[in-house]
Amino acid sequence: MSRSSSQARAAARLAAVQALYQHQMEGTVVVRLLDEFHQHRIGQEIEGEEYAEADVTFFDDVVRGTIARRDEIDGLLSAKLAEGWSITRLDKTMLQILRAGAYELLARADVPVASAISEYVDVAKAFFDDREAKFVNGVLDAVAREVRS
Repeated sequence: MSRSSSQARAAARLAAVQALYQHQMEGTVVVRLLDEFHQHRIGQEIEGEEYAEADVTFFDDVVRGTIARRDEIDGLLSAKLAEGWSITRLDKTMLQILRAGAYELLARADVPVASAISEYVDVAKAFFDDREAKFVNGVLDAVAREVRS
């Protein structure tokens, strides 16, 4: 994959996590959510901050697929959390990062395991410190061992 297409996918992943967060918090209907991101977020400049050009098809797949398979994904994630932890205790942004990463591991065989995990660790670093990024790495690695044999 070329550098620009891998950057476009990285931008798509970050936007997908933001869209999933919005969906969780506001219940925005998927079609409207995708349209809003296509029109106003992806590749746009907002408050002087330019959003990178994203792979829109990939973005749409991650958002739609994560929402469609949320119960399955949440079951997988719940099984990988430490004793006494549940997904309801997770930070809302963290949960979306894990859901999107788990979706890719489950449904996107075209994306190598190491790429999917490291990309979502990078997304986590955009919001959290290294401790949380390591948490994302551990949980997604456990998911990958189960769903990609």
